Amino acid sequence: MKSSQIILGIDPGTQLMGYALLKTDGNNAQVLLMDTLKLTSHKDIYQRLEKIHTKVCELIKLYQPTTFAIEAPFFGKNIQSMLKLGRAQGVAIAAAMQAGLSVTEYSPKKVKQSISGNGNADKEQVWKMLQRILNIEEKPQYFDATDALAVALCHHYQISSPLKTNGKGFKGWEDFIIKNENRVKKK
Repeated sequence: MKSSQIILGIDPGTQLMGYALLKTDGNNAQVLLMDTLKLTSHKDIYQRLEKIHTKVCELIKLYQPTTFAIEAPFFGKNIQSMLKLGRAQGVAIAAAMQAGLSVTEYSPKKVKQSISGNGNADKEQVWKMLQRILNIEEKPQYFDATDALAVALCHHYQISSPLKTNGKGFKGWEDFIIKNENRVKKK
C-alpha cells in the first residue's frame, strides 16, 4: 500500500448516489467529503446515468483519488430495480476505469461486517460506528452518503490489513512474524 491514499467510495443508486472521499495515511483516516447526488428530478434513466458519470468524473478530477471502491447491488426481488442499479454501478465503474483507477467491489454484508462487526447491521448502527471511528459529528441528510463512506473505510481496512498476503498465505502467527520481522516491536 502507498503511504498516503485517497479512496473514492460509492454507494450506487438511480435515485440517490452516495459518495465519499477518505484520505488514509497508514492507520489514520480522514474524511475529505461525504455527500449524496440526488437524481429524482431527472425522470429519464439515461439522464440519471449521465449525471452519475459526470459526478464521478468531477470527483476524480477534483480529488485525484488513488483507488475506487463501490458497493455491489443488493439482490432483491424486483428485477427491474436490479437492472437499473446495475447500470448505475456500471456507469460509475466505467468512469473510474476511464481515469485509470483500480476498482474494488464489496457486498453490503462485507461492508457492514468490516465497519460494525455485524454483517446484518442496519444503516443507523453502521453510521454510529463511522462516527466513533472517524470522529464525525454532523449527520448527513441521507444514509446513502454514510454507506459510501463505509465502503471507502471497508476498502481502507482491506488494503491496509497487516494480514494482507498478496497471494502468499501464512501458516500461522509464527510464519507471519518470520516474514514480517520489521513490523515486530521488541521490548
